Amino acid sequence: MRRLVPVVACLGLCFSSEAGALDQAQARVLVEHNRERAAWGVPALRWDHGLAREAELYAAQLASSGQWRHSASLSADRGENLWMGTRGAYRPSDMVGSWLQQRARFVPGRFPQVSRTGRWSDVGHYSQIVWRGTTHVGCAIRSSASADYLVCRYGPAGNVVGRGVF
Repeated sequence: MRRLVPVVACLGLCFSSEAGALDQAQARVLVEHNRERAAWGVPALRWDHGLAREAELYAAQLASSGQWRHSASLSADRGENLWMGTRGAYRPSDMVGSWLQQRARFVPGRFPQVSRTGRWSDVGHYSQIVWRGTTHVGCAIRSSASADYLVCRYGPAGNVVGRGVF
């Protein structure tokens, strides 16, 4: 089992560094993911501390740089969802909830034909959350002076061209 390395300093909402234990924010993020997956009859995701560590490092990079983009070094077997909002204004369930709102535009199908709008990017966060082949998730929240950043990493990656979501 991979262990999450303890964090010495944190700019905002911090996740627990104890391997095996989830703090309240981590547990809420996982519950929100799995509630939505259950609605589609998709098996629950399991928390992965290695993915959480990857997410933690990238969230810290986003918070310190102020840049807003997906990781250029993300491996092909990893998926990634990003969220950013005003520091301290949102709970973890609100952050994940913004991705879940994409359900209104989602249609089950083969990626990228999964959106009522014809643009997969309108539902990309959502389809990654409910992607049947994804089994693990790890997330982290870090903050800058003005914004909170949530990064979730998924394994194996969803949103694979030509494959069905379910």
